[in-house]
Amino acid sequence: MSEMGQEMRRLLQTVVSRGASDLHLSVGQPPVVRLHGRLRRLNTPPLTPEDTQGLMKSITSERCQQELDRSGTTDFAFALEDQARFRVSAFKQRGVVGVTLRLIPSQFRTFDQIGLPHHVKNLVIRQRGLVLVTGPTGCGKTTTLATMVNFVNEETDRHIVTIEDPIEYYHVHKRSVITQREVGVDVPSFDEAMRRVLRQDPDVVMVGEMRDLETMQAAIQAAETGHLVFGTLHTTGAARTIHRLVDVFPVNQQEQVRIQLATSLLAVISQQLLPTKDGGGRAAAFEIMVCTPAIQNLIRENKIHRIDDCIQTGSKLGMVLLDDSLFALYKDDKITYATMMEAAQRPEDLEKKVNERRDELKRLGGP
Repeated sequence: MSEMGQEMRRLLQTVVSRGASDLHLSVGQPPVVRLHGRLRRLNTPPLTPEDTQGLMKSITSERCQQELDRSGTTDFAFALEDQARFRVSAFKQRGVVGVTLRLIPSQFRTFDQIGLPHHVKNLVIRQRGLVLVTGPTGCGKTTTLATMVNFVNEETDRHIVTIEDPIEYYHVHKRSVITQREVGVDVPSFDEAMRRVLRQDPDVVMVGEMRDLETMQAAIQAAETGHLVFGTLHTTGAARTIHRLVDVFPVNQQEQVRIQLATSLLAVISQQLLPTKDGGGRAAAFEIMVCTPAIQNLIRENKIHRIDDCIQTGSKLGMVLLDDSLFALYKDDKITYATMMEAAQRPEDLEKKVNERRDELKRLGGP
């Protein structure tokens, strides 16, 4: 192994041993790890352009190096022997190479470990429909999708096709047959993969990212025609997710898309990962919308702004608003007031709840 290869191995072992989520390699500063959501510089000399170039080359295939030269960015997955897997993004910035690596957890997590209610299990073994997992970058969408796919794989006999860029979690055949296609390696694009997927006799399709109109359209049509489809979007909250899906389409198609979504959408699971109050980890907050007949009517009639009211009254179906999930974490002393308010959809309503709780504690003689 080259000297740079050995140095990269040491850095990745540091990420694993410290329980960090990411490693950043940038010219002009030491390697930086993200620990419990916060950036921490390692106690080593600043990296030179030759350092980052060498570290990148030590883990990057010739094909990906050519893509980096051609496009300025390349994404792939990398295994550190049998210890861990990483999602890698190598890129050019200000004429030099930078690299970001994200640790992929080595084991599938359960619904309980993620914090999802058991109602979600019933959704992910349905025969058809669209389940969307949404949230900002780094909020754990990939982990949630992997948990869902693994559950289907263990509990049902279906053909599961995943379309990913890159493949992060490796699945093995269990009760189901599983096919994993990597964009840029097995197929040129998400759009192309979705155009071809229905010829592969799938029961379940997982789309790692719904980036464009064509991919979204294909996912909705697959769900409509008798397939279970999992997908992700970088949106927060169920209502915003539906708005985003509809707004991608031309105005003259939007009414038809709302009708299709009303028929095919099963659920929207929106999540955020927040630093815990004790600084020792991160806590997950969720918004969960299950598509009831009432919500289907709101989507069809373009009254999406009223969906929050249905979520608020749908707790028996496992529904919860993001702000209520945040407030529950705050009440349980898992996150700070500032963290809750920063992530809130409607901060003024949460402020009112906090004041009501404070008044109630005073009446009961609490602190």
